[in-house]
Amino acid sequence: MTTIVRRAVLAGLAAAALPRPALAQGAHGRVVVVGGGFGGATAARVLHRAGVAVTLVEPAETYWACPFSNEVIAGLRPLSAQAFGYDGLRASGVIVARTKAAAIDGAAGRVRLADGSTLDYDRLILSPGIALRFDALPGYDAAAAERMPHAWKAGAQTDLLARQLAAMPDNGTVVLSVPANPYRCPPGPYERASLIAYFLKTRKPRAKLIVLDAKDTFSKQKLFEQAWKALYPGILDYVPLASGGQVTAVDPGAMTVATDFETYKADVACIIPPQRAAPIAAAAGVADRSGWCPIDPVTFESRLVPRIHVVGDAAIAGAMPKSAFAANAQAKVCAEAVIDLLAGRVPEPPKLINTCYSLVAPGYGISVAGVYRPDKGVLADVEGAGGTSPVDSPDTVRRQEAAYAEDWYRTITHAVFG
Repeated sequence: MTTIVRRAVLAGLAAAALPRPALAQGAHGRVVVVGGGFGGATAARVLHRAGVAVTLVEPAETYWACPFSNEVIAGLRPLSAQAFGYDGLRASGVIVARTKAAAIDGAAGRVRLADGSTLDYDRLILSPGIALRFDALPGYDAAAAERMPHAWKAGAQTDLLARQLAAMPDNGTVVLSVPANPYRCPPGPYERASLIAYFLKTRKPRAKLIVLDAKDTFSKQKLFEQAWKALYPGILDYVPLASGGQVTAVDPGAMTVATDFETYKADVACIIPPQRAAPIAAAAGVADRSGWCPIDPVTFESRLVPRIHVVGDAAIAGAMPKSAFAANAQAKVCAEAVIDLLAGRVPEPPKLINTCYSLVAPGYGISVAGVYRPDKGVLADVEGAGGTSPVDSPDTVRRQEAAYAEDWYRTITHAVFG
């Protein structure tokens, strides 16, 4: 599918994924949303506009957005550009409870908050995000992350990795480890590798980057590899699983990263560990043995606990990847389904879209898009829809894609946090 046709199709489906205010009139019921990221904040807005009594539970006053945080790491963007507050939601009328959800009683329909108070609900939407599995890689725990930052949750870790890169020797070595699927933002590690390579090329041209991957294939692979060959020869060394790329242990004291075949000495090590749904999901009983949350693809209601819906990175959403765009789209569909269920209507099967932009250098953007629908109990790709940027595009297309990425970020953050 050509880029022009693909974008036209996606534009039409984007409209189909928007909430339907007319159906929301007269909706009743109490809804609690836990988690104020792209998924939770979006769901709260949609429900409030529909006249549903909704409370958003979020302990932080500032949300640090992950999209574009790789630019911060490479010194191309201030960290402040990733910070968003909740005043916009409050101004729109959404009740924001700035506290933590301590426990969820699915049978009683009750959320207990950290201050001991409780919120009863008819429907609960969980958008808890991810937890990093500090038990999955020998040598890597929360303390090690202060020497070998993951920077996979934006904020302090993003700033730490950026400062380490700026301070490393001019002829130093950066090691970046990439986990096996599933994890948040599948193309994110490769965008990070690209922008770190750009940083080294322009600031420390005698340094090098080694990317150790627990996989042999990844999203937008041809596009990334084409760009790396053209832009970063001699700087970026990619080691896939088949060549011994899976990291088996780290030693933060010695600053070494080990695989089955070799041990790498790093001046800066960025370790992205395996992940799972945030702990509140397991505490609520909606996470299965995989650590993620199985859901119904029409309503996003948990397969394990009735009346609890899960959206965003924590959900097992079939072919749909874990991304900010996906969380936003899922939240709109889930909120519509909740409105229908509260009104006694049967939700209609949705179509959802996801688009993911990646920057491999300033003014050089690439993208992948997909369309998804419920099929045999999961969200499946709509055959023939979506696609990636053309491999052999001219520079003008790459610049255009980079501009699209900026526009998307500006639009979605304004729409969600306002």
